[in-house]
Amino acid sequence: MFKHLHMTLAVISVALFTLRFVWTLMESKNLTRKWVKIAPHIVDTLLLALGVAMAVKLAINPVEQLWLAEKLLAVVAYLFTGYYTLKLTRNRIMQVIGYLGAMGWVMLVIRLAMTKENIFF
Repeated sequence: MFKHLHMTLAVISVALFTLRFVWTLMESKNLTRKWVKIAPHIVDTLLLALGVAMAVKLAINPVEQLWLAEKLLAVVAYLFTGYYTLKLTRNRIMQVIGYLGAMGWVMLVIRLAMTKENIFF
């Protein structure tokens, strides 16, 4: 049950990021809506909490299971890249590059979750 909820929240998180990215490119007033500012933080917090709960339940330690450590670092990189894309860049080209970079981190997270084989460590 935790796994499916975790995966669903991950899809919602990426979908919200993509929606906010599109609205940023369009300079949409939807970005100022209260739910748009709050919902991603709630979803991401639940996603992280469920990930920690699953790791504890399955007794998976990121120090021993390097794929999990790598996944956690990739999630942090995704969050920073997303923040850069949505908040710091003012140039369309850099926004697109930032979005593609964030999606690259998402692809790494998915690969690590599926194969449980680390790449960098």
